[in-house]
Amino acid sequence: MAMNERIERLTMADVNERAFDEIIDVRAPEEYAVDHVTGAINLPVLDNDERIRVGTLHAQVSAFEAKKVGASLVSSNIACHLKDHFAKYGKTYRPLVYCWRGGQRSRSLATVLCEVGWRPAILDGGYKAYRAHVMEGLGVSEKMHWRVLNGLTGSGKTLVLHALAERGAQVLDLEGLANHKGSLFGGDLKNPQPSQKYFETLIHEQLKAFTPERTLFVEAESPKIGHLNIPGPLWVALRSAPVIEVNSPVEARAQYLYGDYASWLGDSQRILATIERLRPFKSKAQIERWIGLCHAEDWIPFIETLLTEHYDKKYGAGGSGHYEAPSQTYELENQEPASIVSCAEWLLVQAEAWDSR
Repeated sequence: MAMNERIERLTMADVNERAFDEIIDVRAPEEYAVDHVTGAINLPVLDNDERIRVGTLHAQVSAFEAKKVGASLVSSNIACHLKDHFAKYGKTYRPLVYCWRGGQRSRSLATVLCEVGWRPAILDGGYKAYRAHVMEGLGVSEKMHWRVLNGLTGSGKTLVLHALAERGAQVLDLEGLANHKGSLFGGDLKNPQPSQKYFETLIHEQLKAFTPERTLFVEAESPKIGHLNIPGPLWVALRSAPVIEVNSPVEARAQYLYGDYASWLGDSQRILATIERLRPFKSKAQIERWIGLCHAEDWIPFIETLLTEHYDKKYGAGGSGHYEAPSQTYELENQEPASIVSCAEWLLVQAEAWDSR
């Protein structure tokens, strides 16, 4: 039997029916960072600089020179992985290996693992096959029973979603997956947003886990969350889904946001820079008032006026227009745990009725 015949090549359909000890992405770290199979670890056979070096040789010198240098680099990197990563595994270890197209890079590692005595498999078509699988999976099923929680900024929709999830409801937390709170002040400098491709991968993995015939709760969002776009098929499905409006007084919303955005309040320069982004859309007097409140660290009035003079008006002008008119409304007195739980439990009762139809 030829050496490569001992390495099984699997399609995405095969992979979904198998169990592996590990899924190994052998692409360069920068490729892995953009997107990768969920749960895969990165053991590159060429690092970022080495990949560029080999590619340059291939383009400017010859394929032979590129392969000669590449083979040396790949061999060295695989030797390190054998010593540092694979040494702990016994005879029954079975990994799935993939690269960009399921070609030389994945085959190089799989061949060595096979010679050791393990039985690796290669994803046929590599990451490109996985990406096609993800995009196909984002074609949202018509069977899915979406319910969209809508409401003004700070009304507590995200808190309600989390309470629903804790109680076993099916929840798609787009802001959590996007690592952004969906507002001007919503980014996290210490933990940036994922790439668009990985955002779509995360959504795809969540959708796979859902039972379509059961209610799926999601928060109303704009088409973009930070710099990420909600995938087109999902956006279309959500725009036509039934909506539950969550209402809450502005004072309660401001108090909640004061706590939720606590990490921002010590960074006045960041707040001022964000206010400046609103200058083309607001009067000079309004901008100066916000700046004054920021300098005085008078945060509750600052948040209240930001809500009433910006976010609420934006919502009234077009934010709510992305979605259907509310079919039901819940009046949330405040964002304290007891109130959030009451709202979640009310929604669960509604979901039982929806699911029984």
